[in-house]
Amino acid sequence: MKKLILIDVVGMTPALLRHMPNLTALATRGWQAELGTVLPAVTCSAQSTFLTGRMPAEHGIVGNGWYFRDLGEVFLWRQHNKLVLGDKVWETARAAVPGYTAANVCWWYAMGATTDVTVTPRPIYHADGRKSPDCYVRPPQLHDALTAELGAFPLFQYWGPTASITSTRWIVGAARRILRTDSPDLLLVYIPHLDYDLQRFGPGAPQAAAAARAVDAELAPLLADAARDGAAVVALSEYGITAVDTPVDINRLLRREGLLDVYTQDGMEYLDPWTSRAFAVADHQVAHVYVADEQDLPRVRDVLSALPGVDEVLDREAQARYGIDHERAGELVVVAEPDAWFTYYYWFDDAHAPDFARGVDIHRKPGYDPAELFFDPDDRLVKAKAGLNLVRKKVGLRYAMNVVPTDPRFVRGSHGRLPSAKAEGPVLVCSEATVPSTVESTGRVEATAVRDLLLQLQGIREGAYR
Repeated sequence: MKKLILIDVVGMTPALLRHMPNLTALATRGWQAELGTVLPAVTCSAQSTFLTGRMPAEHGIVGNGWYFRDLGEVFLWRQHNKLVLGDKVWETARAAVPGYTAANVCWWYAMGATTDVTVTPRPIYHADGRKSPDCYVRPPQLHDALTAELGAFPLFQYWGPTASITSTRWIVGAARRILRTDSPDLLLVYIPHLDYDLQRFGPGAPQAAAAARAVDAELAPLLADAARDGAAVVALSEYGITAVDTPVDINRLLRREGLLDVYTQDGMEYLDPWTSRAFAVADHQVAHVYVADEQDLPRVRDVLSALPGVDEVLDREAQARYGIDHERAGELVVVAEPDAWFTYYYWFDDAHAPDFARGVDIHRKPGYDPAELFFDPDDRLVKAKAGLNLVRKKVGLRYAMNVVPTDPRFVRGSHGRLPSAKAEGPVLVCSEATVPSTVESTGRVEATAVRDLLLQLQGIREGAYR
């Protein structure tokens, strides 16, 4: 059975692949295809489809987060694998091939997964409120081996204003070590770097091409290891990032219409999902709108349809056409126009914004916030403040890293809607010479077909080993 390395180069498109000679060489030896994605075209939904072969309506991952109705809370970036319904590709392979092993390096929903090796970001949340970089690793003894070799997981270079190639370098190093010492039959590797400057500057900016070259250079040793070991390689992306210049304040609209409620503590306003008649969980270019009373649906739909920057408002029937009609989805799913994206902001006055708004706080914000990629450009002292806070952290003092802007105008790239053109969408490259017949005839791999492609490349079919 052939070993397989599956690399998720998030944000990779055919246009960016031109700046990636090592991955281009992989495609030249093997093949390249357009990759279909899902709505919403975001990390958690796309990865779950790749690994289960199911649409969001079946595996239940309707976005990077949603409103948990049974808890009355909005949560993004949960980590437990049980949220993903259906067998994952390694579970199917293991049923056919006794002893089959799999390793996951930073693909999402890693906690509690049935992979043999797991590495995923997991900060240390200290009792005094401090947060320190670290990762969750299984088997446990691997944690110390990785950090001894590579240093602590670079959490603050994985996301936030200081996100950089450093996190990709660490992940590649961890993947190479696991390939060398554990030799799994399937190795999943998540490469985040293209997300950063494409959202900061836009996909056509010089920084985007530079980011593509940097990622390709970091991947070169891992690709060389794969070739030396005779392993097949599939590199793919979840989505392409498109240029945007129109932030859409969907929750502020719902609040102006008297549909969204807030409550106030210490002068700060918080979204009140328990009493709101309608509110949105913003997720890049898609927003789930939760409507408490179905009698409000016509009005909410009309209000949202008239909002500049909105392309589609999907009720349950329309959601079914996109394979997203799961109970976790909002009663309405709103899709932005190609040059627009949704903010999560619900306050009208920054003086009443919650304290988490100005920090990197992906688990407390009731929506995705790409402004976390920026130091506030309007604050001339912002980097000095950040440096002072790091000093406070090093001496064990509490600190608040309030350096993120609450102005969305700086964001230049987004994703989430289905791509308007092939050049703007995701792509798949494969090291193997044999091109599947469906790919040869169409030039395309559907997101739901990735799972079966991976099994085919390893010579595995469900229920039998060949």
